[in-house]
This record gives sequence, C-alpha cells and structure tokens, in this order.
Amino acid sequence: MEHKGTVGLVTERLLLRRFEFDDAPAMYRNWAGDEEVTKFLTWPTHKSEETSERVLREWIRKYDQPDFYNWAIVWKETGEPVGNISVVSMNEKAEQVHMGYCISRSLWHQGVTSEALKETIRFLFEEVQAGCVSARHDTRNPNSGKVMEKCGMKYEGTLRHSDWNNQGICDASHYSILREEYEAMKKEAG
Repeated sequence: MEHKGTVGLVTERLLLRRFEFDDAPAMYRNWAGDEEVTKFLTWPTHKSEETSERVLREWIRKYDQPDFYNWAIVWKETGEPVGNISVVSMNEKAEQVHMGYCISRSLWHQGVTSEALKETIRFLFEEVQAGCVSARHDTRNPNSGKVMEKCGMKYEGTLRHSDWNNQGICDASHYSILREEYEAMKKEAG
C-alpha cells in the first residue's frame, strides 16, 4: 500500500479532516459523550470533555504516522465535527484495512455516515492502493450494516460470540469490498 496519512477529503455535505485539539467540546457533545451513540462501540462513553481532550491529544500525536487514518466528520453547514471515521486495524501484507465509524444521533438516518464511508473507501482504493476495505457490526445494530451495504460492501457472514463492545460479548456481522469490485461499481456508475 502507498500510505498517505489522514489527508483532507471533501464530499457534497462533509469535510473529512484531521482532528484538532479544539474539537474536544464538539466531540464530547455530538457523539463521544452520548451513551446511545456509543452503545455498540468498543471504547467507553466519554464521561467529560477532559476525556475527549485526552483522546484527541493521542490521536493528534499519531498524525505524523503515514499509516494512521482518523478523520473528523465535519458537517459543512455548521463547520462542526459530528462524528469520526477511521481505519481501526490493518493487515499490510493482505492490503486489507478495517473501518470503524460513529456519528451524532442528530444525523442518524440521513446518509451522512454512508457519505463519509464512500469517500474513505474511494481514497483507500484509489490513493492508498488498498486491496480490501472491511467493517463489522454487532448484529443488534443492523443500521450499521445498512451503511456498509449502501457503500457496496458485501455481507460475508456472522461470527457468533466473536466480538465485544459496550453491551458485552456479541455476534459480529462482517462486510467487505475488494478493489476490483469497487472499480467495477465505479465503471458501472459511469
């Protein structure tokens, strides 16, 4: 893969950019401090803005690494971060990246997460030269799977009792898209 690091990306309604330290209040208010948003995530709900500040400090330090990909999802209309999307793990030899994302509850069911995921998939295939982009979700959170499907990812199967999150041990549904599938979809869209 040809790593580029977390570079700015733009979609119709969103800016995907590096986090800044000043994003902590919006991060805490819009998603990280909301137990409903973090219900199926593998990191705990932030108890305060200070927790968000600590997390951001760590993320910002990692931006020097060319294989670190973690974007603030910024709603263009307000200029405020409303979520994040990142590569949460990577298998360099297999050219495979695994995505994670979360978005403010106020923007659920509006296609925002799909818009962000589509653009990061494009970037990872076209610019980083990944061979496979994958993601997974707790089976009790089917809307996350709908996001993956909207982005052309295919359901691979469910592994029982294979993952954990803030709800405890869970079954995980796995999805992926291969570079050649992405290229065929792009060609089809014309």
